[in-house]
Amino acid sequence: MSQNEPVSVRILDREYTVGVGSDERDSLMAASRVLDAKMREIRGSNRMAAVDRVAVLAALNLAHELQLLRDEQARQAAALQQTLADLNRRLDRAIDGT
Repeated sequence: MSQNEPVSVRILDREYTVGVGSDERDSLMAASRVLDAKMREIRGSNRMAAVDRVAVLAALNLAHELQLLRDEQARQAAALQQTLADLNRRLDRAIDGT
């Protein structure tokens, strides 16, 4: 079991401290870089944009990307299940000699 430790991340020029297990530190740092980049992309050159609005739009964009990946994974899993079922039927027929 990993012990939570405080980790500081910088997102849109603000520092946040988050408690995370030592085995998840690298993943958290990578996620913070993705979020920072997405928020900077949304904010663009408008430095006066409200940070909470930028954060919500960034979260929505990232959640949408995650949902697209989940949908694609589900499609691939269904295709794999169909392929395996077809192969099992072919094997059954081959074993039965038909």
